[in-house]
Amino acid sequence: MSAVSFRSVCKVFGGGHRRVVALDKVCLDVTEGEFVTLVGASGCGKSTLLRTLAGLEMHTAGDIEAGGLPVVAPGADRAMVFQDYSLYPWLTVIENIKFPRQLAVHTRGCTSADVETASGRADALLCAMGLSGVAKAYPSQLSGGMQQRVAIARALMTRPRILLMDEPFGALDAQTREVMHDLILHVCRLERCTVLFVTHDVDEAIYLGQRVVLMAPRPGRIDSVYEVPLRRERALAMKHAPEFLALRVRILERIRDTSGMRTDFELLQRLSQQAAPI
Repeated sequence: MSAVSFRSVCKVFGGGHRRVVALDKVCLDVTEGEFVTLVGASGCGKSTLLRTLAGLEMHTAGDIEAGGLPVVAPGADRAMVFQDYSLYPWLTVIENIKFPRQLAVHTRGCTSADVETASGRADALLCAMGLSGVAKAYPSQLSGGMQQRVAIARALMTRPRILLMDEPFGALDAQTREVMHDLILHVCRLERCTVLFVTHDVDEAIYLGQRVVLMAPRPGRIDSVYEVPLRRERALAMKHAPEFLALRVRILERIRDTSGMRTDFELLQRLSQQAAPI
């Protein structure tokens, strides 16, 4: 059974002349424990697809299943990490991490065993993310990379079966991103969760993913799917491997084809030959 299944999923925003087809007949299966990355030009529906799976947006047509059950709302089996961290500024690092479990505990009735379990889980995530030294710090006192580690730890707090990540490292510098890549691969292997990861960075998509799903715009749809020909244990040296570079070229070429953004060199040449206006 697939961990995630999209069957002819459509999503339409607005109506009449404002009608926008964000997703059109999307079909995709993701197996248990798989790490799938989604790439494509802006406006191809990557984030919308993630949000429908999270239950934050309702799809217009088709079926979405998570763990064999239809997705009709947010659920504890799914957690989402956003680009902007979305931490609570009035809570410390450890309080931010504990918040989802405490919310769940108080919703169904709190016991001392539940509180102890939540504390142990938070401490383990704090250690796994390398945040033990800043447990009592506030988000404003942390770097961007550290804030994103807190956001990931918080998302993992309730042991979700499916982790959804929407360009989580987009605002980080290159060096910090590389550290985060290896960290998220390691943590997700430990947690044995299924991951859908949206990015604009093709190198990031190949390095992290077991499969790369390329989406095309107008309307948003799945154009092609690429198996990543690398062993599951990743290392930075793989980014220079011939198979990595070859796949990178294939995906970038296809993104240019589907986005309609290929450079018309003949047009540029004609423009450059025209006299500038006085």
